[in-house]
Amino acid sequence: MAETFPRLARPQPVGVFPLPAGFLLVPDGEDTAGVRRSLAAGRRPDAWPARLRPLELAYRGEIAAAAAALDGDDPVTRYNRFVLRPQDARDEDPAAVRAALGPELGALVDVVRFALGELAEPPPTDAATGEVAALVHAARAAHAMAADRPADAASSLGLAIDEAARAGAAGLAAQLLSTAADLRRAVEGPTDAVLAGLAAAADALDGTDLAIARAELRLALGSAHQERAGEDPEHLRHAAGQYLAALRLVSVDSAPEVFASAQVNLATAYLAMPMRQASDQLRVGVAIAGLRTALGVYTARAHPRHWASTQLNLANALVGVPSGHRRDNLVEAVGRYQQVLAVRDPRTDPLGHARALAGQGNALAHLGALDKAAGVLTRARAAFERCGAHDEANAVSGLLTEVAARRGTGNGT
Repeated sequence: MAETFPRLARPQPVGVFPLPAGFLLVPDGEDTAGVRRSLAAGRRPDAWPARLRPLELAYRGEIAAAAAALDGDDPVTRYNRFVLRPQDARDEDPAAVRAALGPELGALVDVVRFALGELAEPPPTDAATGEVAALVHAARAAHAMAADRPADAASSLGLAIDEAARAGAAGLAAQLLSTAADLRRAVEGPTDAVLAGLAAAADALDGTDLAIARAELRLALGSAHQERAGEDPEHLRHAAGQYLAALRLVSVDSAPEVFASAQVNLATAYLAMPMRQASDQLRVGVAIAGLRTALGVYTARAHPRHWASTQLNLANALVGVPSGHRRDNLVEAVGRYQQVLAVRDPRTDPLGHARALAGQGNALAHLGALDKAAGVLTRARAAFERCGAHDEANAVSGLLTEVAARRGTGNGT
């Protein structure tokens, strides 16, 4: 007698929302069809039928309660229990769950295990079809990216997008378009084609409730525009618009690191814009406030690189901003440069250390602490010269000349 496997209505909403909830299967039934279609499109349903209570709990982030609410021994319930319970607390054997689902859906077990780091390699496509095959190809793309094989990753993502589109899995297809566009940007840089691809992916995601993914893509699009600003400053305006769009999608509570990154990127874009009129100073104030907000997320211990660069950007902004509290701003900037110097090791990050020294020396000069400024700037120039950063060394030499002239006349700020 031939073995029977569960035949579920497709597309299933797998891979659309993040693990673990986003990899759960929706059981068949007229009462569940609306939820399945909504989730597959990347939208959270307005209402959940009672028998989908475990899935509702999972999508609300109540994972333990969702796992406890799953009672039953059918293949779909067993698979969902497998997804929700961590490896050290599972009562479902992955091989048994895979066998019970059958060849078409069973690949999901290995995709989940690969995504969680339990398998070193993704599964083969084999009998997988539609959105399941798309997920397998996406896993293979992730494996190729980790192995620094961008061409293979792009090929696998192309196959994944085609499979998801044919299956009518709009939410998954939009996610995959976003990943493919970001990969192309990493390989090709911010070309016109890459900007168009990122914009198209952003438009596709905009029809979903995937707020964090949408914000991340807006960040990528903004960064690509900002990279082009050297050839056309108008790109800075486009970049700022994308960062503002990202900030409308997330908060410090919903996605703190995405929120902080958007704040920093918006600040750097605003600070790079030319100052043509008095009202432009408002942008500097917004930038400083954004950098302070980001430092509420970034810490020296948990995010040392982001914390240091944000401190440096804030210190630079405080030195440059016209203000009635100029001396207070300069004193604060000197202190922030010192914090950066404490973590930017001149042996491992000589250029970063040199830039912090140059900024601090400039702030000290503005404060009128000319002897201290001369000492710090001399160290900065030597550090730039050791790095071969001759343009920056020459700029510091110009500052030293100005400081020497002021010291000779006894003229302070």
